[in-house]
Amino acid sequence: MSSNNPFRIDNNVKRPPRDLRKVAPQVPAVDLQIQQRMSKVKFKIAVMSGKGGVGKSFVSSNLAMALAAQGKSVGIVDVDFHGPSVPKMLGVRGQALVADDKGIVAVEGPFGVKVVSIDFLLPKDDTPVVWRGAIKHTAIKQFLGDVNWGELEYLIVDMPPGTGDEALSVAQLVPNLTGFVVVTIPSEVSTLAVRRSITFARTVNVKILGVVENMSYFVCPSDGSIHYIFGENKGKRMAEEMGVPLLGQIPIDPEIASANDQGEPFFMRYAGSQTAKVFLSIAEALIKSTAG
Repeated sequence: MSSNNPFRIDNNVKRPPRDLRKVAPQVPAVDLQIQQRMSKVKFKIAVMSGKGGVGKSFVSSNLAMALAAQGKSVGIVDVDFHGPSVPKMLGVRGQALVADDKGIVAVEGPFGVKVVSIDFLLPKDDTPVVWRGAIKHTAIKQFLGDVNWGELEYLIVDMPPGTGDEALSVAQLVPNLTGFVVVTIPSEVSTLAVRRSITFARTVNVKILGVVENMSYFVCPSDGSIHYIFGENKGKRMAEEMGVPLLGQIPIDPEIASANDQGEPFFMRYAGSQTAKVFLSIAEALIKSTAG
């Protein structure tokens, strides 16, 4: 090997003992600003799903409203940066985030729910968020630490599908994270992915508060018969097999798509519907779970 080779190994160089060359575990530094903000929030609940298309943001948004409708002070932070849809589902799309001397001021949604989303910062409807993991981690830190959340009983974190950067960041950054709510639909493809989400939660030592089975069944409006479009009780069986609670089964309701498309809060517009009653039941179960 030539002596001027930059990759030449010099065997005469003394190396430190093997144990000194071990890489120390990387422990993320405590973010004091986040600690301060989150210390005023009693319960922090992250809503996740193993895959896309299961209605996770719909569940997050309506769960936040159902909790607020029962007199709880609630905030929701949308960290689904590449597909932010919480503002539209809560009927507050088009508003802007502003700041004062106390920090970023959240947008106020239905029932007084405080809302923060990257959607409020995008200049146009078709503006993509082209970010790598490190930038998303920083954005989550800002949403948690720079927003003046004030005193809240519940903060709902709407996460993107999967168990990647955002899920890891939330698990690391949110102090005393109360737990995950996992959303599925009753299909084998979905429940398989959700199993991975539950295993992820256990890996990062975060409690699973329960599973919500969305699009569970369809009630025929003409005769009241029940039809299982995607499969019967597969989410329920998966929850039982994984040893986690089933919080509720949300029916397929054509009015859901209509409300979401029009940017109207479903829970508020259809307060008397069976779906709204299921969300109230889920909220009651979470209140009981967190209170205990």
